[in-house]
Amino acid sequence: MSTQTDTSSNALTAKTFEGDLRRYLRGLGGLLVFLLVWWVGAMTTQPSYLVPGPLDSVRAFIDLFATSTAIVVPILGSSLVLPTGLAHLAQTLFHYVPGLLLGATCGIGLGLAMGWNGAFDDWLRPLVRVLRPIPPLAWIVFAIVWFGIHHTGAAFIVFVGAFWINFYGAYGGVEGVSTELTDAASTLGVERDLSMLKLVALPSAAPQVLTGFRTSIGRCWMIVVGAELFGAPGVGYEIINASNNLAMATSVAYMFLISLAFLCMDVGFRLLERRVLAWR
Repeated sequence: MSTQTDTSSNALTAKTFEGDLRRYLRGLGGLLVFLLVWWVGAMTTQPSYLVPGPLDSVRAFIDLFATSTAIVVPILGSSLVLPTGLAHLAQTLFHYVPGLLLGATCGIGLGLAMGWNGAFDDWLRPLVRVLRPIPPLAWIVFAIVWFGIHHTGAAFIVFVGAFWINFYGAYGGVEGVSTELTDAASTLGVERDLSMLKLVALPSAAPQVLTGFRTSIGRCWMIVVGAELFGAPGVGYEIINASNNLAMATSVAYMFLISLAFLCMDVGFRLLERRVLAWR
C-alpha cells in the first residue's frame, strides 16, 4: 500500500512539474516573439531613434547605473548620492509612498465607516457619487496651485487615486459581511457595535481590503508617473525629459525601471498578503 501511495505521489509531482515547465516555456516563447517583433520594428523604422531596438534599450538601462546623481531627501534636507537610475526612482518613491499610505489609510477608514453605519452612508453617499468619477490626474491643476510642482503636489495626486480604490475595497468588504456571522457572534455574546466590527466585520472583509490595497499599488504607480510628466521630479519626468532630447532609448530604459520596481512591490505585497491571510 505504501509503495502504491509513493508511486502515485511521484507521478503527481512529475505531472505538476511538466505542467509548470510547459507554462514557463510558453511564457518564454511569448517574450521571444515580442522581442523579435520589437527588433524588426526598430530595424524598419526611420529615423532609427524613433523606435530604439532591444539592444540599444538594454545599453541605456545599464548606463542608468554607470553614473551617480545627488538628490535631496524631503523633510530631512540632506543630500544622497545614488546611481542615476536609483536616484530618480527614489525621487518617485518620495511622493509615491506617502501618498499611497495616507490615501489607503483614509480610504479604508471611510469605507469601513460607511459600509458599517447605514446612517453615515446615507449622509455621504451622494457626495461620494459626485466626486468618485473625477480622474485623479484631473486634480493636477489644483495640486500645482495648492502645493507647487514638487513632491507634495505629486503625493496629493497619488493620495486621491489610493483613496478611492481602497475606499471601495473596504466598503464592499464590510457591506458584504454575512448576517449569519453577525447573528452567530451576537449569540456568543458580542454586543457592542465596535466589538462586532473588530471581531467579525474586519476579519471577514480583510481579503477584499487587501485586494483593494494591492490594486492601488499598481494603479497609483501609473498615476504617479503621469503626475511627474508635468514636472515633479522622478522617473516620469526623466522619461519626458529624455524624449524631448530624442534619447528614446533612455526613455525605454526608465520604462524598464518602472516595470521592475512594480514587480518587486507586487511580489513583496503578495508574500505579505499570504502571511496575513494564513488563517483562511
